Amino acid sequence: MRLAHPDAVRIIGRQRRKGSLMNSTSNEQPKTILLVGASRGLGQAMAIEFVKKGWHVVGTVRESGRTDLHALGEAYPDQVTIEPLDITEPEQISALHGRLSARAFDILFVNAGTANRDANAPIAEASTDEFARVMLTNTLGVMRAVEGFQDLVSADGLIGVMSSGQGSIANNTNGGFEVYRGSKAALNQSMRSYAARQANDPRAMVLMAPGWIRTALGGPNAPFSIEETIPTLVETLLAQQGTPGLRFIDRFGETVPW
Repeated sequence: MRLAHPDAVRIIGRQRRKGSLMNSTSNEQPKTILLVGASRGLGQAMAIEFVKKGWHVVGTVRESGRTDLHALGEAYPDQVTIEPLDITEPEQISALHGRLSARAFDILFVNAGTANRDANAPIAEASTDEFARVMLTNTLGVMRAVEGFQDLVSADGLIGVMSSGQGSIANNTNGGFEVYRGSKAALNQSMRSYAARQANDPRAMVLMAPGWIRTALGGPNAPFSIEETIPTLVETLLAQQGTPGLRFIDRFGETVPW
């Protein structure tokens, strides 16, 4: 289920009039997040939450047409910048890096992800093309984005990616969603390797397991809505700032077994 974006924009507008957004007369430099995969679902909801907190959001969209993020950008042009990006295309990552090279971000968060069309099918029944597409998007593409934009994140910043509890090998007692699970487990392992190579990096690194949420990817049977989960997720993400090293956590900040 997608967040009702026009309602969300109206809610933010009411909060702005009540003074809940950052005071425009403040001398404090606004915080900025590079949010990869912000066109809809969890990413777009995260963009809304960061705007509510007074942050500047540079959000990427893969689609060429209008997305939910565009409505937020039109309502808050001083806080939202939209950039095109397909993380499965390395040259697009390089091109965006070039456009953003003069900027410094407090947070880089890569939310982009997908699933195979028959998500419940055993892995051996997945076509080669479907398996490659999911792994390219959920693992290789995400890590290319992390590596490609890491130097834009400040020394006291945070680098995070959207993982999943289904990427936990220890917690996999029921099976199912095998291709998706495998891609997220591979992502977790890749981030673990990345963190090991950056052992002296002072920045926080987060693998976020948001829970089963009603989105186009999560489906209508998921037990939680975007509205009740994303504010908690963002607060937990912000709380990780200033603590170096990699953590695999859920939206409440609890450790998820590898």
